[in-house]
Amino acid sequence: MMTTQKIAMHWINGEWMDSSPHRESIDPATYQVIGSYADGGVEVAAAAIAAARRAFETTEWKRDASLRARVLEELAASFERHTDSLVEQLALENGKVRPEASFEVNMVPSKLRYYAALARVERGHSGTPRPDVLSIVLREPMGVAGIIVPWNSPVVLMIRSLAPAMAAGTTVVIKMPGQTAQTNALIARVMSEAPSLPCGVINLFSELGAEGSKHLVASPAVPVISFTGSTATGRAISAVGAQYLKRFGLELGGKTPHLVFDDANIDAALPVLEKSLTVFAGQFCMTGSRLLVQRAVANQVRTKLANRLLDLKVGPASDPRSDMGPLIDKPNVARVDHAVEEAIAQGARIVVRGGPIVEGELARGAFYRPTLLEVDDPHLDIVQKETFGPVLTMQVFDTEAEAISLANDSEYGLSAGIWTRDIQRSFRVARELQSGTVWINDWAKVYDEFEEGGYRQSGLGRLNGVAAIDDFIEYKHITLSTAD
Repeated sequence: MMTTQKIAMHWINGEWMDSSPHRESIDPATYQVIGSYADGGVEVAAAAIAAARRAFETTEWKRDASLRARVLEELAASFERHTDSLVEQLALENGKVRPEASFEVNMVPSKLRYYAALARVERGHSGTPRPDVLSIVLREPMGVAGIIVPWNSPVVLMIRSLAPAMAAGTTVVIKMPGQTAQTNALIARVMSEAPSLPCGVINLFSELGAEGSKHLVASPAVPVISFTGSTATGRAISAVGAQYLKRFGLELGGKTPHLVFDDANIDAALPVLEKSLTVFAGQFCMTGSRLLVQRAVANQVRTKLANRLLDLKVGPASDPRSDMGPLIDKPNVARVDHAVEEAIAQGARIVVRGGPIVEGELARGAFYRPTLLEVDDPHLDIVQKETFGPVLTMQVFDTEAEAISLANDSEYGLSAGIWTRDIQRSFRVARELQSGTVWINDWAKVYDEFEEGGYRQSGLGRLNGVAAIDDFIEYKHITLSTAD
């Protein structure tokens, strides 16, 4: 098992860097202090940018695709060697139950290897637009890429941006969330074991606030930003970066609807619907937070899903019987519960009223039991705004057209699920949904080879798949006349 640092520090230019102030890391299940970390800021971000810029300008990284592929393979092997330590640390600090922490960490090696393969085949194209002209188009890395990572899935969401950025040939500055600083430092130690990685190609710092992030976004030395987070923050950083015409890859908020038709296999759907709400305690951009059910099966779905949520065991990751862990901290518990109280005051009907756990051993932590509310008004905030917690709204529909209309009545368009045994209906409805990903009789299936991302206010660009590299490259046209 890899040992941890006394103070979790930043990793800049291949060296550990301290900064002040130091803050405490907590276990959200117990609120016990599990370590301390150096909190970054403008000075740390500036040092990271300078290191990344030097590496881009003075090493062969941007030109040597075989080196990039080799490093990505080495990183994959290093993450595999330290899987157990990463899972343990993530479960402790992030609060995920162990199967979910394991699921996150185990997604990493295949992503790195996929982009190692793409680095080897990455090429431009050439042609002869006229008999006496030869034209070549090169795909060149943009320079320094800034990657801003959220706390809900810090390991895989960091790698999801880092792998294509490295395959493209950019050097990177990664801003990791302070809430997972111990995990972040462990990630950096894992990456430091890649023997072929040039110093300064990857630079990683942790920050609780946003000053370092703002510096990344505002710096003219960082032409591309890959950001995963809220829609409001995505809009704000886009406005700042616009003065430099920065390239932004944004995966933002979501409000995933499940459309359950009356011919669906309800017994097969219910366990997946439950998990879509409770995975990562609902702190997931693809959380299934809207349930649209056809009237003929509404009573059945309501009753059976309510029973499942009431039987769900909330508890710490250290308890193998736990089905769902805590939220990231107590302020988020209060925020989620306030949204539920507002919804009830506005007319939402209680099916299952979960809420904060305020008695017993779990009261020490940031635990919140899942809540199911039935609504008639699709414009309530609880339906329209991302809750980022285990809160599900249920709406009843009569026709296919009504289901599509309700699903699309949102500023978000990240993902959706369709539940039906009618194959024609499934594709017909999927084509009409304004969503970047649509699952049929399933949820949260993401593949390295296939792009994901959002329509409308859920983002710009795509992650995973070949298209993810496009965020980090420029096209250069070189043309030569061959005439005498």
